[in-house]
Amino acid sequence: LPPSLAAGAAMLRRRGRVLIQMLSSPSASTSSPLHRLISATRPQVNARSSILSSPRRLLSGATAPVVSPNPSFAVEEYLVSTCGLTRPQALKASPKLAHLRSAANPDAVLAFLAGRGLSGADVAALVAKDPKFLCAGVDKGLSPIVAGLSGLGLSDPEMARLLSLAPHKFRCRSIVAKLHYYLPLFGGSLEKLLRAINFNTNLLCCKRRVEPNVAFLRECGLGDGDIAKLCSSIPRMVTANMERVRTMVALTEGLGVPRGSGMFRHALSAVAFLDEKKITAKVDHLKKTVGWSDAEDYWLQHQRKVGHKL
Repeated sequence: LPPSLAAGAAMLRRRGRVLIQMLSSPSASTSSPLHRLISATRPQVNARSSILSSPRRLLSGATAPVVSPNPSFAVEEYLVSTCGLTRPQALKASPKLAHLRSAANPDAVLAFLAGRGLSGADVAALVAKDPKFLCAGVDKGLSPIVAGLSGLGLSDPEMARLLSLAPHKFRCRSIVAKLHYYLPLFGGSLEKLLRAINFNTNLLCCKRRVEPNVAFLRECGLGDGDIAKLCSSIPRMVTANMERVRTMVALTEGLGVPRGSGMFRHALSAVAFLDEKKITAKVDHLKKTVGWSDAEDYWLQHQRKVGHKL
């Protein structure tokens, strides 16, 4: 070849080697204009065949689908806007209802309460006292209880009062059996029973303790009417443990007031939950004031006036 042509061919070979070296080098920049130009002219690989030929890349590059969680039920706002609680009350009650995800069950409970005649203020007070009442089942829980109480003769207004006094006890089915036990003790008077429950709601949860105490007081000569009065004047007496009640009776007898006497209930009321030292001090005061021979009559009259206080 002529020298000029030989020199041109040599230059082309050198450029070709440089180009091949650049394309085959692992450090070649994929962002270079040359690489982009070459890539643009390459045939595109089918996406499906690429995935099938590289399962590892599929597994390593795949990400779990993002599932947007359902927005949580705004319990605090519901308590304020729907149930009528104040903001501080709702703030205090809302942790007990944190598991709720919708207003479906609370709405059913509110409809149930409205059907029993409770006003908005009554409902707000009830929910503030017992937030979990909103979680009670209506069909399988509250409705059978209402049917049982209706069978005992309670009207809707009377059930509404019971609901307001002890909502956490009302949602327990055992309340029907408990009222069935207490009503005869209170002479069939629901008004007297509700008054006693107002003083001590434990009457509705300590029936196993109350029954032996009532049986023991009957053995002491007290009639059901006297025991019902004790439930109202000293509600804790019949729900106390048996040993404490026996101690009260022993202290009463120690004062010279025998079982079965007309003064026994009043004396028992006087010594209830007092220790022996306090009783002795009060009796000594009576001895000095009215004389021991007149102490019994004085005590009887005094107890009839002021109840269980000396």
